[in-house]
Amino acid sequence: MKKLALHWQIIIGLTLGVIWAVVGSYLGWSEFTLNWINPFGTIFINILKLIAVPLVLFSIIKGITGLTDASSLGRIGAKTLGVYLITTITAITVGLTLVNTTQPGKTLADEQRLEYRIQYELWANENGREVKDGECYSCLPENQALAAEIAEKLQMEAVDEKVSEKMETASKTKEAGPLQPLVDMVPENIFLSLSDNGLMLQIIVFAIFFGVVLLGVPEDKKKGVMPFIDGMNEVFLRMVDVVMKGAPFFVFALLAGKISEMAGDNPAAVKEIFIGLGGYSVVVFIGLALMVFVIYPGILSLLVKRISYRGFFKAMGPAQMLAFSTSSSAATLPVTMDCVQDNLKVSKKITSFVLPIGATVNMDGTSLYQAIAVIFLAQMHMVDLSVAQQLTIVLTATLASIGAAAVPSAGLVMLIIVLESVGLNPAWIAIIFPVDRILDMCRTVVNVTGDATVSTLIAQTESEFIEDTPVS
Repeated sequence: MKKLALHWQIIIGLTLGVIWAVVGSYLGWSEFTLNWINPFGTIFINILKLIAVPLVLFSIIKGITGLTDASSLGRIGAKTLGVYLITTITAITVGLTLVNTTQPGKTLADEQRLEYRIQYELWANENGREVKDGECYSCLPENQALAAEIAEKLQMEAVDEKVSEKMETASKTKEAGPLQPLVDMVPENIFLSLSDNGLMLQIIVFAIFFGVVLLGVPEDKKKGVMPFIDGMNEVFLRMVDVVMKGAPFFVFALLAGKISEMAGDNPAAVKEIFIGLGGYSVVVFIGLALMVFVIYPGILSLLVKRISYRGFFKAMGPAQMLAFSTSSSAATLPVTMDCVQDNLKVSKKITSFVLPIGATVNMDGTSLYQAIAVIFLAQMHMVDLSVAQQLTIVLTATLASIGAAAVPSAGLVMLIIVLESVGLNPAWIAIIFPVDRILDMCRTVVNVTGDATVSTLIAQTESEFIEDTPVS
């Protein structure tokens, strides 16, 4: 009997995880799920992160030392960053087009939108901000009683602890100097960088520096170094193969635990969350689906003839399913590299350089979600953003996506910065917070799929495929 493909095994694991969580919620098993099943999902993510950091280090060094000259490194690097920038701007444009066309923020009841609008005006006045469209709904005689009631209510409410924490992180990021991202790229202690998954960009910079310098070292001096790097790279790749054998069970544990955490012993909780933010969620889903199922495959169909539509998804299935279940580009990176190299037949030289950079700076799904979220929240609060303000969103979201760490919900922190860039209340993230985790799972799939697409394009321009056999 033919063995079931890994991506189908993972899909089955995901499905069973959802079923278990829903049934367990009705039967009161949520506590059991969180205590005895969810930890295996956490262990799985930890193992993948454990593998990802040294794999990035050794694979980049190996990839660079495999180059014939240092000039090809600059050429590949420029192409990589250029294509990543184009895909990011494309994703933001898709998001803005969808949200402006469908206007999900205007589906709320007029009374609710008016309350949100008055809250926004009160916040703007209190913080010395200009109301974006110049209107004053709270000044109207028929709204003054409601404005007074809302003002009293706001004084009594405490800011959600999670929201407050992310706002503080965003404030520190925003207050940093214009060249702070450049400073943050250069590690002062590589061992500290290796111990922190959020410092992946520092590891990449060190690996590139190490590899370039190693290229200039005489052959007799690097004889002892190269076998060690090759050996370590193979060991960590082999670790990926071993861990993926248990992936179906681990993703079952991940999803069962996450849904049980959201729903508890009340299965209606998740349903209520999505009803309240249904329009917004649907628009984000459509935007992400367009990127995954139309735009990326369309680019490949035009520029990389050897990879068919079906072949691309068959090749990337395991990485996409893992991205969905972990919500982390960094944790999925080892599997993404494995899929692109073994299934799409892209050379190690390209995968070891392009994919780690993509997992750090290419956040197409996050950028699309930020564009939709900002306009949606503005629509909810009866704020009409001008074309210039929406162009500011494009620029800020592009820069924010580069700085977003490849870990779950980092996009929320960047969203705060984008909201502030157009003079809106960053505390609005609390409105979309309930559905963020599920949407985060979906946008991570877009991020990983985008990384694979770009690496394939770079391989095409550099003629760096392992074999010429079509992927179908």
